[in-house]
Amino acid sequence: MSDKIIESRTSKQFVTDAPVEGNSAPSAGLSPHSGGSNESETMEESALQHLNIDYENDSAIGGMTPQTSTMSVNSSIYQFVEENGRTYHRYKEGTYFLPNDEAEMERLDLQHQLWMLTLHDEMHLSPVKNPRQVLDIGTGTGIWAIEFANRFPSVNVVGTDLSPIQPEFIPSNCSFEVDDLEDQWNFPQKFDLVHGRAMVTCFKDPATVFKSAYDSLEPGGYFELQDMAIPMRAIDDTLKGTAMEFWADTTMSAAEKLGRSWKNVEKHFQWPMNPWAKGKHLKILATYWMEDMLRALEGLSMAVLTRAGGMTKEEVETLTAKVRKDIVNKNIHAYQPVLVVYGRKPE
Repeated sequence: MSDKIIESRTSKQFVTDAPVEGNSAPSAGLSPHSGGSNESETMEESALQHLNIDYENDSAIGGMTPQTSTMSVNSSIYQFVEENGRTYHRYKEGTYFLPNDEAEMERLDLQHQLWMLTLHDEMHLSPVKNPRQVLDIGTGTGIWAIEFANRFPSVNVVGTDLSPIQPEFIPSNCSFEVDDLEDQWNFPQKFDLVHGRAMVTCFKDPATVFKSAYDSLEPGGYFELQDMAIPMRAIDDTLKGTAMEFWADTTMSAAEKLGRSWKNVEKHFQWPMNPWAKGKHLKILATYWMEDMLRALEGLSMAVLTRAGGMTKEEVETLTAKVRKDIVNKNIHAYQPVLVVYGRKPE
């Protein structure tokens, strides 16, 4: 292992003008596309054309200010751990097993667009009214917090994460902190909304985090989680015996050894693994989810399988190469259940 000093991250923004049609959740379940047309390929190409990264320009930068921090630039928090060619957070090292490098940051921004397509451009589903203080836990690149702050300039938005990988220039009503959510929360203010997304791999003790979120809410405030239900599923037996099924089972087992047990939960939405499903909206979601998984696969696998799965780096690379073939195979009718749940603190 070796340390890597974090460098300033150039702001990136994934944009899409791909049309959104249909309901968020299929009313009659998923079904594979039939017939000999090239509809799947056309939708895939159309959606992927909109996965554009703007490295240089940001139309909102005029309203943004540099982050300030009380931590020294030499703090170990700003140093990353390198392992198997990927970088990971140094603060509370080993707590979170996905990487925090440039490739992972770009994937997280891509996944944000997938969630926005799924929720039809809604930032949250909880019916919070006139919020003043909002907390985004596990903020990652900060893209949700920044967008919320831009949409609602009168709201103060705080994002927390183990990695300081957020952009340097952010809205003046947005700030970020490096925190471990399983430690005691010490925010001076109460929040009207606590939001978390894709937290399924994050906590050894979710109940403690959920209690902290509840305690940090104003009376009448909401706690909302948007997440994937593990494991992936299929509408038929096409997932059985595949490398993708083996990968999911093996990764889940290794994660449990690390204290990150993944539980099945009720699904509210569905993301097809690739554009095998009927319907324009589902095909767009599928194209984003396929791209997200292709980018995430190594990061999801490498640390957990080499640390707790008994596999070498080379064995993980061999397995993920096979899984990538399954991910793009439209004869495998797999899908990812996803959900949004929220609760309100009594007044």
